[in-house]
Amino acid sequence: MNLALWIVAGLLATAYLIGGSAKVVIPKEKIVSFGRSAHWDGDFGAGTVKAIGALEVLGAVGLILPAVLDIAPVLVPLAALGLVTVMAGATIVRLRRREYLFAVVDLVYLALAAFVAWGRLGPESFTG
Repeated sequence: MNLALWIVAGLLATAYLIGGSAKVVIPKEKIVSFGRSAHWDGDFGAGTVKAIGALEVLGAVGLILPAVLDIAPVLVPLAALGLVTVMAGATIVRLRRREYLFAVVDLVYLALAAFVAWGRLGPESFTG
């Protein structure tokens, strides 16, 4: 179970670090041109997109660093819960835009983050 949690947290951290960094660094107008999966970006201001990207980067860092450095490892499940919240918002946006396939993908990310939160708060807690 511990290994599965580490693998899922690592994959999520990689995905959120790449995606969040792109939202922070790349101008909003260019992100919209990436394809259908990025059209949600047009519904939000540039500052909001950058804030979402910053939250994703912080979540990615929070999934790994506290446990690796053994400094406040309780932050790992909190970071995972933060990403659950971000993905709940993403799913709502996708459903409102009738982008059902992308909503399913967002729900998968949400479920994986919830798995990490559950595992690190319960059976494989770092404090136990």
